[in-house]
Amino acid sequence: MHRAATLRATFSEAIDLINSGKANLAEDLCRDTLEQHPDDANITALLGAILVKKRQLKDAETLLRKAIELAPSFAKPHEDLGHALLQMRRPEEAIEALQNATRLDPSLELAFLDLGKALAMTGKPEEADAAFERSFDLNPVRKKLALAAEHQQHGRYAEAAKLYREVLQANPRNVDALRMLGILAFGEGNVDEAERLFRRAVAAAPDFVNAIIDLGMALKEQSRIEEAIECFRQAARLEPRNVKAHFQLGQILAPAALNNEAIEAYQRVLELRPRHGGALLGLGHALKTMGQQEQAIASYRKCIEAKPDRGEVYWSLANLKTYKLSDDDIREMQTQVAKDGLSDESHVNFLFALAKAYEDRGDFDTAWEYYVAGNAKRRMLEHYDPVGLETRDDAVLKVFTKEFLQANTGLGNADPAPIFILGLPRSGSTLLEQILASHSMVEGTSELPYIKRVEHSLSKNRVDGVNYPEAVRELGEAHFKSLGQDYLDAAALHRVNGTPRFIDKMPNNFPSIGLIHLILPNAKIIDARRYPLDSCLSNFRQLYGRGQPFTYDLTDIGEYFLEYQRMMDYWHEVLPGRVLTVQYEDVVTDFENQVHRLLDYCELPWEDACLRYHETDRPVRTASSEQVRQPVYTRSVHFWRNHEKNLGELIEVLRPALPRYQQYEYINQ
Repeated sequence: MHRAATLRATFSEAIDLINSGKANLAEDLCRDTLEQHPDDANITALLGAILVKKRQLKDAETLLRKAIELAPSFAKPHEDLGHALLQMRRPEEAIEALQNATRLDPSLELAFLDLGKALAMTGKPEEADAAFERSFDLNPVRKKLALAAEHQQHGRYAEAAKLYREVLQANPRNVDALRMLGILAFGEGNVDEAERLFRRAVAAAPDFVNAIIDLGMALKEQSRIEEAIECFRQAARLEPRNVKAHFQLGQILAPAALNNEAIEAYQRVLELRPRHGGALLGLGHALKTMGQQEQAIASYRKCIEAKPDRGEVYWSLANLKTYKLSDDDIREMQTQVAKDGLSDESHVNFLFALAKAYEDRGDFDTAWEYYVAGNAKRRMLEHYDPVGLETRDDAVLKVFTKEFLQANTGLGNADPAPIFILGLPRSGSTLLEQILASHSMVEGTSELPYIKRVEHSLSKNRVDGVNYPEAVRELGEAHFKSLGQDYLDAAALHRVNGTPRFIDKMPNNFPSIGLIHLILPNAKIIDARRYPLDSCLSNFRQLYGRGQPFTYDLTDIGEYFLEYQRMMDYWHEVLPGRVLTVQYEDVVTDFENQVHRLLDYCELPWEDACLRYHETDRPVRTASSEQVRQPVYTRSVHFWRNHEKNLGELIEVLRPALPRYQQYEYINQ
């Protein structure tokens, strides 16, 4: 009698642990109990159910079959076994287990739902429909959720949202409705609302792994990297065999510059699913970042074997810059481009990769045709409003006047740690970062999104319509210090070497120089600049993952350069001496003097290692990752002349700016 009471208490304790999101502790408790009482059907079945949840399906199957032997009339192990077999793609066996479960307990609506899925998988649609209907009869809410999901699948989002809200009116803790409504909000760009709904779902069901992953995605979208990482880690702990959890963990660790952990996460995905295209691609990116080019190429090649129609893999190989695609690669890419059904994204990647392949062969005319086609297609997929950009910049200049800056200078966080490198992309910023990161006192981190996050924080939860930059006028010393600390706290995640200084190499920060000056008055700001035709063309030749929508049209690029020039001229006027402009052509032709100039500006003592930057072993995430692992060279100077006959449109747009760069026109000629 005492033994039975003890086992009942243990079973209840394990259930409480599961309900509080401590499935690992519940598993340990069940395993410890089974060492003493190996034939207890309840604990055996519960451990099997826990392992199903954690997707340890083979071990779960063994335990559940044993539980069925111990208690053949106990319906729940049959249901859990059927669910496990269904996940293992063994629908015939799942049908048998689920039919036993529903015979023993006709009220198991989830068993009927799984039975319907298994019957559908084996080509028995009428029997499947009957099982689904039985499940819906037992749980009308599930029927409403299924109807909402059907609306959502077919793009009828308003109808889906209406049904999810009806479910939540009846039961505010229905985790499925909360999660699906959150997914709808996320898809509409309402990330704050999505986060709120996902948090409610996780609060109601702390071990709801899909909701935890969704919450991580919402946090990632807001650049709340550390919180997002913890979500994906938690999901992976709860379900160690959950491929999506490990994959998303790799996807966020890599841009956070936690590359070794990212590699481990991708490798875990590949242990579970060896032909996972996204993990093979992500692993290739992470290995490239670490300078392991041969291993990166091998991973890319495996991805091509698994996903030959994934254009991004070929572009990733081409984007190594120092690697040349073969004639066989070109023929395969041309075959893929001609196929029907290729996604727009893959099509664009193939076109850019073909352009680079022909350019490497010196066939600039054919390369140009592919560049034009790739850019035109990508431009249609991007939302870019140059007028809106200029309007936003005007608003910035209106707030950050010389008088306003002088009145508030020195009030922010005094920490001198940050070194910002900004400017137009493809203008030598990665080279400058590599030079400075070769110094013992400096760490190169990543392209950090946190200055933009500070800006967004000033626009959040305002009902009066006052947003950034106008909201800056309301700030005082305490606010500037706090915002500077917010930035430093966020950046701390990426600082792993313990150096006193670190680099934030986000090119697009140049409109934010006034804000940086106010919240971090002792930060260094370096403007990486390059001859306009070279920097603009280099952007046209570069396919970005995201974040540079202006780069897919020559007029857009030229006008963006002029806008960048306008903003930088303004900052030099109102903050004289605050920003160091470093011209790429000067760096590659007068290298040592420019390194001295950089270190002097950053108030760093001379170190010869900065001259040997190409020997520095550190992760480099940008398109120039392989180029900065070579000694300084001048072959990129005036590369635009290879495409000169096609650049009339760009030259015309840039005409007002070109005289300022006349001294660089004949370098390396």
